[in-house]
Parts: sequence; structure tokens; C-alpha cells
Amino acid sequence: MRQVVILGSTGSIGVSTLSVLAAHPDEYQVLALTAATQSDKLLQQCLAVKPRFAAMLDTDAANRLATELALAGCKTEVLSGIDALCQLAAHPDADIVMAAIVGAAGLLPTLAAVEQGKTVLLANKEALVMSGELFISKVKQHGATLLPIDSEHNAIFQCLPPGLQQHTHDQTLKHYGISKLLLTGSGGPFLNTPLNQFNGITPEQAIAHPNWSMGHKISVDSATMMNKGLEFIEARWLFNCKADDIEVVIHPQSIIHSMVQYTDGSVLAQLGQPDMRTPIAHALAFPNRIASPVAPLNFKQMCDFTFSEPEPERYPNLYLAMAACAYGQGATTALNAANEIAVAAFLAGQIRFTDIARLNSMSLEHFADFRVSTLDDILALDEDARQQAQLLLRKLI
Repeated sequence: MRQVVILGSTGSIGVSTLSVLAAHPDEYQVLALTAATQSDKLLQQCLAVKPRFAAMLDTDAANRLATELALAGCKTEVLSGIDALCQLAAHPDADIVMAAIVGAAGLLPTLAAVEQGKTVLLANKEALVMSGELFISKVKQHGATLLPIDSEHNAIFQCLPPGLQQHTHDQTLKHYGISKLLLTGSGGPFLNTPLNQFNGITPEQAIAHPNWSMGHKISVDSATMMNKGLEFIEARWLFNCKADDIEVVIHPQSIIHSMVQYTDGSVLAQLGQPDMRTPIAHALAFPNRIASPVAPLNFKQMCDFTFSEPEPERYPNLYLAMAACAYGQGATTALNAANEIAVAAFLAGQIRFTDIARLNSMSLEHFADFRVSTLDDILALDEDARQQAQLLLRKLI
């Protein structure tokens, strides 16, 4: 029975992972669950699956959790703080680590799992956006297995030749006859909204994704297509390719999750329901297959597929991310930090929807030429970029 650690179990990916694991109780056991502050939700998860460990980033939340678990007679050991998350990610008994913490907070625990050679199911795209070269070098150095969970990257992975699946970090696409990776995106809730209405977009409208059920931050990133921009950067590192090897295509139906174009004219696509339990099930069992709770597609009931090019005026954040990818690691680290500040401010009602791109653009301009080479450099730049974004934010409020 394989032991699983879920980093970020109270988020949408964590909940979906628990759903898949519940369908295979004889094959997987939950070793540890972690969360930031949602002690009530983590309490219910611990009572349901009875992990050996639970950890919370927030100490007060961890104390509340420990008290409630003790009252319920649950023997789960509760830890707290970032060191505890790293400790559980690197636990000797862990076979699989689901890295599902949203944002920069997921970087250190995910690296801790990599450095112990774990099988890492990567849903935290920011880990590669912030530290792509360093992260991949550690995957190679420690013999970790890195499997993508984002539906787009998982789709690309499934469409790669078996030989390349085993060597995505040190082989080139061209060697396997691949000419292009095609990242699809739904276009979010504002695909057809007139541009002159963008200043009035509310947080409630932005988090109402037409196809996917996600957390608020990721939903806003999907609405601005920054999410696709971060996935663009992530794909560059995951598949050892250049920016010119990746193309973003709008596909509103979210049925084709991404495609791989070959030099002979063939295009392989992975299709499925817009449900994260499909890529989670794929990665949990790879190279085998297990059933997921997701219903198969019914092609007799499907409508037409449509595709288009994303408009720069509608999705400036996408093109900022592409530009940052061309600048280098410092630029992508800073852009990610600024975007987290901007999205939080928008969700809090402090700035307009269009101000997210304005703040990100100013941050990228400031940090475009910064260079980083070590983890300390990356963490320091991340902090500097957040402080700079807060200063810029005060000018927008």
C-alpha cells in the first residue's frame, strides 16, 4: 500500500485527491494532510481518513485542530509551521507527495520532497515559475519522479512518446519529432465580454469560471489568463523546451486539455471532462491506470470544438508572463509575487480588475533584468517583489 502526503489538502486539488484515494482504499493510504489555516475543514478530513500526521502553517489553527482531534478520540499527531510541512513532505514513509499548496508558499515543502527523491505530483505551478532551473536540477540530482497535475501539462505528458515521458528533463522535443506544444485555455468568464466593461468586473464575476471548480485565486488567474501564463512558464521547465516551442490556444469547451504537434503533421490530444480527478488518477497510478470517479465523455452529446488566438488587449497578463519567461528566472519570480499581491487586493475590493495587469506590468518592468541562482536569491527576490508590489498598490488604491 502506497503512503500519500497531501500538501494543501483543504484546497480544490487536495479535496479531489482525497476523492480519488477513497475509491482505492486497498492501494493507497493517507500518511499526512496539511493546510494553512482551515482547521475546521482539516478536522473533518482527519476524522474521515485518520492520517498519522496533520500539519498547519498557522500555529493557532494547529492548536485548535489538535484540541478537536483529541476530543474526538483521533490519534492523528498535529504539527505546525513551515518546517513541519517540509518534514512531512520528506517523511521516510512517504511514497507519493501531492504538491497542491497554492502560490509561493508551496515551494519549500515541494523542494523538501524532491530532495528526498519522492514521487512528486506537481499541482503547485509556482514552484517552477519561481525556481525552474534550480528545481529541475534538484529533481535530477536526487532522482525524484516529477509528474504534472495541471490538466494542461498532464495532457501534454500523456501525449508524449513513452521514451520522452521517462526523460522529460534531459531530452529535447525535437529528438522525438515534436514541433510544438499546444496549451489550451478556456478563456475564462470574460471571453466575450466587451473590453469597455472590464473596469467594472467584480470579484464575484471573476471567480465564476464557466467550466472548472477552483479556488478564488486560481479562478481570478484564469479570468486574466495569468494562470495560462504561469502554465506557459511551467511547461518550459517541465518539458525542457524553449518559449518558441509553446503555443497558447483558446478552447472554450475545456474538453481538449492540451495537444502535442509532431513534425510529420500529426497532432495528439488528450480529452476528458473538466475534472481534476482525471489527471490526479493518472499521476497516482503512472505508468498504470486506475479508475477515477469521473464520467467518460459521451461523444454523441458533444457540441462543436472551437479554437482561437488569445487577444493581447483582453489578456495582457498572459503576454506579461510570456515576456517574463523570455527575460529569465528573476523576472518570472518577481511577476508571480506581484500577481499574488494584485489578485489578493482585487479580491479584497481594493483595486479594479484591470489594475491587476497594471501592477504586474510595473513590477515586471522593475525586475525584468534581475538574476537569481540560489534558493536564497529566489526567496529574497520574492520578498523584494512583494514589497515593491505593495508600494505600487498604494498608488493604485
